[in-house]
Amino acid sequence: MTLQPLLGHGMRNPLELAPLEFELPPELEAGEPPEARGLSRDEVRLMVSYTGDDRVIHARFRDLPDFLQAGDLLVINTSGTMKAAVEAEREDGTALELHLSTRLPADLWTVELRLPAGSATEPFRRAAPGETLRLPDGGAATLHRPYSDDSSRLWISTLNLPQPLDGYLDRHGFPIRYGYVRETWPASCYQTVYATETGSAEMPSAGRAFTPELITRLVARGVGVAPLILHTGVGSLEDHELPYEEFYRVPPTTARSINVAHAHGRRVVAVGTTAVRALETVTDPDGTVHPGEGWTGLIVTPRRGIRSVDAMLTGLHEPRSSHLAMLEALAEREHLELAYTEALREEYLWHEFGDLHLILP
Repeated sequence: MTLQPLLGHGMRNPLELAPLEFELPPELEAGEPPEARGLSRDEVRLMVSYTGDDRVIHARFRDLPDFLQAGDLLVINTSGTMKAAVEAEREDGTALELHLSTRLPADLWTVELRLPAGSATEPFRRAAPGETLRLPDGGAATLHRPYSDDSSRLWISTLNLPQPLDGYLDRHGFPIRYGYVRETWPASCYQTVYATETGSAEMPSAGRAFTPELITRLVARGVGVAPLILHTGVGSLEDHELPYEEFYRVPPTTARSINVAHAHGRRVVAVGTTAVRALETVTDPDGTVHPGEGWTGLIVTPRRGIRSVDAMLTGLHEPRSSHLAMLEALAEREHLELAYTEALREEYLWHEFGDLHLILP
């Protein structure tokens, strides 16, 4: 299967580049956790591609230690996944789902409205500023204004809940899921084993395949692990939308570990595009990483480049996504075309329950 750049389609391109375009067959969209397919978390497939010589190796994720070496540093996002979807109702009785995306300053939230899972996968676009939605147990969400001029999908809102958010979501919330996930799965299926702080609307899924046993094997091999936080917002960006702000925190110990690794010529491997976004926000042009926290709107493109890491473990991303632009900042376009052609031919699985791609120098 051939991948083609998106050129001449008459579509606005906010990233100012031609993203990869390819057809993703529906059968390659992972609609259930690997455990439901009789696999453990770390038995999903792993494609390893080397940018230096364009080698591509097919393995299982539990083989990861074979591709890393003593002194390598893994940077992981320890954000835990909220039960971020809540049933909502308009004044006219229309049933919706409210998806919490990003907590903003002043106790505001970025939210998305969608028709209930199973009835449609597109956002609900007929909401109006000032509208108040009814939520379970007497809760309410007031929509103030669209998040941006380019989006009719995301809203700045205020929540009025009868109890603190965490308890409310534990009782009334459920994980966000899209049309390719046909069944309801428990919240535990949407958590990484090393999550420490709940706050992501959707799972930082590049780390889902790790198990405690695999982490132990990596540490025994001499691979370091450094944590950070980036609370991921809702996915499914529209073609005309730029990635939006997300909250991040890079601890001093993580910044120091990365700087020490680079000073000694060791590889820093980001686990997921979320880890890259957080790190690039606090990295100088010379590659020095600093601690920091706040909301980042950084967009990593090939023109900008990546300064903080040498390699990345990531899922397989949809056509024309901003995540592919970030990958192209790490690997050349030709290398990504080769790797994704391999993934399609070998029938790797996409999305949060799918297979993984390790990009090494």
